[in-house]
Amino acid sequence: MPERFQPEAVVANLRPLAAAMALTPAEQAYRTFYGFDHVAALRSCLGVFAVAGYRIAAQTWWPQAPRATLVLLHGYYDHSGLYRHVIEWALGQGFVVLAVDLPGHGLSSGARASIADFAEYQAVLHGALAQAAALELPQPWHLCGQSTGGAILIDYLLTGPPSTGAPSPELGETILLAPLIRPRAWAWSQLSYRVLRNFVKEIPRRFSENSHDLEFIDFLQNRDPLQPRSLPTAWVGALSRWVPRIERAPRSTRSPLIVQGEADMTVAWSHNLAVLEDKFAAPRIFRLAEARHHLANEAPALRQRYFEFLSQCLA
Repeated sequence: MPERFQPEAVVANLRPLAAAMALTPAEQAYRTFYGFDHVAALRSCLGVFAVAGYRIAAQTWWPQAPRATLVLLHGYYDHSGLYRHVIEWALGQGFVVLAVDLPGHGLSSGARASIADFAEYQAVLHGALAQAAALELPQPWHLCGQSTGGAILIDYLLTGPPSTGAPSPELGETILLAPLIRPRAWAWSQLSYRVLRNFVKEIPRRFSENSHDLEFIDFLQNRDPLQPRSLPTAWVGALSRWVPRIERAPRSTRSPLIVQGEADMTVAWSHNLAVLEDKFAAPRIFRLAEARHHLANEAPALRQRYFEFLSQCLA
């Protein structure tokens, strides 16, 4: 009988990523639970690396003939186990995939769905790139982020990597899926935060229908054991400090690939696109009128349309 997925068992026994060259039975149960059994990869591994006081869970998949790498960052409340569709697309492009669980998400350590400062996300991204270097993953390294993952990549492109003296990686394209700058109803969110922050540390999470894939929505709400159930006010505070810093950041010469659904009720997408068009040199924007926020798990026909756009840009 196959082993049942037990998150605590997986987390407790994660090995350093560089040494995790084969899946344990508990890790295989995790992969099976999230539908990865039939992903066409030559090999894959699941492990952990340490950065900024966190144990960051990370996964890799290798295609038969790798020609580049995709570093994948998930959205808020998410984790890498929910990104099979993006991973399958990337493998089909010949990309090795390196996906990480952000602090407080998925199999990584940290207060659930919380962060003290968005600078900690930058430390995690730099740690992931260091892992890519240690594993000698093929360059160029493309970057892909959904929502908050996109916010982390925007920050990276606008503020640049730290001056460590180490050689800079050969970065390829940056893919932003429904990127976060301001969430929807941002003024109201800030007011609520200022009122609540001295009285409560978290509020109950409200699930939304952020995809046309109703089976995915049901899975998030009722079956995924890694879903956080509250919104920490600390995370809202960190976001409130990050937004004005990014909106004041100097312009970049890079041109990211942006995919945005116009039925997105999670981020202030119209405002955000205007900011991105101002901050970057000729960003390539692909709009989907019907698509909601969770593009990584939108209905198959919508995913296919933007995957075709991305494949053409990355050919």
